[in-house]
Amino acid sequence: MGREWIACTPSLKIAPGAFALCVSAYALALCIGILVGYALGDRHPILVVLVADVAATLVIYAFSRRFRNASFYDAYWSVAPLAIALYWMLATASENAVVARQIVVVTLVFLWGFRLTYNWARQWQGLKHEDWRYADFRKRSKGWFWLVDLVGIELMPTLVVFLGCLSLYPALSVGENSFRWLDGVAIAITAAAIIIEATADEQLLRFVRKKQQPGQIMATGLWAYSRHPNYFGEITFWWGLFVFGLSADSGYWWTVVGPLAITALFLFVSIPMMEKRNMERRPGYEERRKKVSALIPWIPKK
Repeated sequence: MGREWIACTPSLKIAPGAFALCVSAYALALCIGILVGYALGDRHPILVVLVADVAATLVIYAFSRRFRNASFYDAYWSVAPLAIALYWMLATASENAVVARQIVVVTLVFLWGFRLTYNWARQWQGLKHEDWRYADFRKRSKGWFWLVDLVGIELMPTLVVFLGCLSLYPALSVGENSFRWLDGVAIAITAAAIIIEATADEQLLRFVRKKQQPGQIMATGLWAYSRHPNYFGEITFWWGLFVFGLSADSGYWWTVVGPLAITALFLFVSIPMMEKRNMERRPGYEERRKKVSALIPWIPKK
């Protein structure tokens, strides 16, 4: 169901062939997306991205089914926005698009995307490993897993991320407002979000790689103030992109549907799933829930 649900696990040695296969899958998905976009001609750029995005997702889905591993999709969350941003900036931007904003926004999106993709790559365990959530869905859905994989694990996150990327359209393509104070606010929000998420992921990875007592809870660093600080960073990143779009052209206020959708996905899907798993595996987690904020970092209750 997307990059942000990957559980941190110790890195294992991965056969070069497995990684090459995954890279090939994404390269093919990109090529198919480009061809589909080209075939759509002069359709509206938002429609072009939507159709090409779905087509690329179906390529990854085909690899998931062929190799019986839904985790093929895991990197898509952080890779697709990079292609979308470049397309809207390089292929559809108006002559009056603000270059300073384009450079800042694309730089931040690429910092976010490369960092998340690297975080996935250094933890990926190869074709024999599938995210525990997907394995659980496979077991519960039995013969209907092909549909769960297509709709719930791949298409639904693709559409949610597409909604989140809508703010990039005014920011990179059609917004003509000058670079102003609101862009400064957007920079602060987005950069802080990237730092928070990167810090939380790094802290969690170091915790997992150390030998722990069974059921031990991560409760240091940012994790002392939030049960899911990495999710907080991810959600905040998309709100930062929305502020960029709003600064570029306030007429695109409706793109708020993007960060709202992503926030809802974390609040009603990812966090409840992680909470349930932690409750089952960590005896002291119920007490932690009473003291520590679920999402927004805050001073713990005594």
